[in-house]
Amino acid sequence: MGDETHHHVIVGGSAAGISAALALRRHGFAGRVTVVEAGDELPYERPPLSKALAGGEHAFLHAILPRQAYSEHRITLLTATRVLALDPDRRAVELDDGQTLYADRVLLATGMLARTLPVPGADLRGVLTLRDVRDARELAARLRAGGPVVVVGGGFIGLEVAAVAREAGLDVTVVEIGARPLEGPLGPVLAARMTGLHERAGVRLRTGESVTALIGDTDVTGVRLGNGQVLPAATVLVGVGVRPDTALAEAAGVLCDEGIVVDRHCRTNVPWILAAGDATNQAHPHLPTRGRIEHWDNAMQQGAVAGAVLAGVPESHTALPYFYSEQYGRTLQMYGRPAPGDEFVLRAEAADAVDPVDPAEAGEPADGRFLGFWTRGGVPVAAAGLDRPRELHAARVLIERRVPVHAAALASPTTDLRALAKPSAAPGPLAARLRSRPEARSPHAGDPGIAIGTEAP
Repeated sequence: MGDETHHHVIVGGSAAGISAALALRRHGFAGRVTVVEAGDELPYERPPLSKALAGGEHAFLHAILPRQAYSEHRITLLTATRVLALDPDRRAVELDDGQTLYADRVLLATGMLARTLPVPGADLRGVLTLRDVRDARELAARLRAGGPVVVVGGGFIGLEVAAVAREAGLDVTVVEIGARPLEGPLGPVLAARMTGLHERAGVRLRTGESVTALIGDTDVTGVRLGNGQVLPAATVLVGVGVRPDTALAEAAGVLCDEGIVVDRHCRTNVPWILAAGDATNQAHPHLPTRGRIEHWDNAMQQGAVAGAVLAGVPESHTALPYFYSEQYGRTLQMYGRPAPGDEFVLRAEAADAVDPVDPAEAGEPADGRFLGFWTRGGVPVAAAGLDRPRELHAARVLIERRVPVHAAALASPTTDLRALAKPSAAPGPLAARLRSRPEARSPHAGDPGIAIGTEAP
């Protein structure tokens, strides 16, 4: 577990970083733990930045831990401090205040950076991204001043901000270059239902449109689209994606490929350096291929694994990916990650009189709720729903246990998903046949792995 002379440094006071620091103590690490955070705030939760903008700073600025908890857990927290460089040979962490920290191991929890628009006018006042509390403060102030608001990019953050602005009575337009917002993560059927919430609330959607310029002298006044039209705007929220913050890792010789490449123990190819959180490109039993999982729950789970590994406990990160989004007082939740080629199954409402396995023909219930599944080889691998928490909890168990279920059973509103999820549920002939397939066996089957992290923790 390490004696009191050992020292681990965590770069980034993110969800993953703080989770790792707590896990170190939980697993009995007796040495020094230092968290280096570039921001000057006590480390805080990121999801409320977009979900609770309308409630003022007390609503969107939630500390991950109270200040006294750091001293109680003997965690040294350095805020307003940047790490300039990592030197694996000297095991040194160079800080921007002139200090050098010497560490037995380093954990990178550096997170993501917001992408900006590469167009004229992108630096005008009122053109914002939303990645930290400073962005949230400025955005909240501008929303209080009034609209119109243009959101560029129909991802989760963009639509959450659109919902907040529309609930405040502002004129809101969402510009999305794709066919519809959220189609990437949710697919066309569920994406159409989510964007329908916005259209019914009065949000204008401009799909298949690009932005060529932002108009204004010092403050933004408009957004020029590819067709030449200019949308009036007092505030522009740019939500066109993020990129992993890999600069420190790359400079230290860590393998990076669309993120910091790690194994399931959060180890990189440099034995001195581990990584966790949104910036990691990870091997995971619930991902069809290695990739990034950019959500709070994953960061907490993976950070806890990293802390255990730093403490000498060889845990693996295998938790089912999960995320949620709040829009117009509704809660969208998703477990797992679908892949191209997975079969989509829409669970019918009791009033739906359509073929449940043909989602294009399914009617939309009056309350807007929905539940959908993705299956691979007859086994559920992902599920998403709006205001369907009980059924999603059962779906989570089905996915984690890799329980074979026929598409018609998933689609039927009379099927008791919780009964299917019980370990004692007897498999029928189809289930028995599916369970004999290789992909329905061990959650680790077929994982190619990577040649990194070979040194024992």
